[in-house]
Amino acid sequence: MPVRLAIAPSRRLLDVIRDDLALTGTKRSCEIGRCGACMVLIDGAPVNACLTMAYQCERRSITTIEGIADGGLHPVQRAFLEEGGFQCGYCTPGMVVSAAALLDARPNPSQAEIEEALSGNLCRCTGYGGIMRAVRRAAELRRGDG
Repeated sequence: MPVRLAIAPSRRLLDVIRDDLALTGTKRSCEIGRCGACMVLIDGAPVNACLTMAYQCERRSITTIEGIADGGLHPVQRAFLEEGGFQCGYCTPGMVVSAAALLDARPNPSQAEIEEALSGNLCRCTGYGGIMRAVRRAAELRRGDG
């Protein structure tokens, strides 16, 4: 759904998403691009919303965690639930966004490709085992293997 906003050029995409559009699934955390909690898709590519100025998004497609699913759960969301891919859940929206972008580009990713795709997302709770299982499971779900 196209959105038109009149905003100051100094506004960050993260602030616009959370404060102006009230889409709070995109998390505010480190605010310096190191944790990935604020990950969104810009034209299908994962980007840290805390490092992106809103003016850079003019005429671009922005997808937040709220828009990742097209009705029901996205296969990545389902897999995170099935495989215990989260603990506190704070990093989960960014992880899901990054994993969804990976699977759009690489339907059958290798372990190395999964690790690379999630390298910009930090989790301080789970130890990554469940997250990795969830991404592999999501790939299976998307292929119809499960």
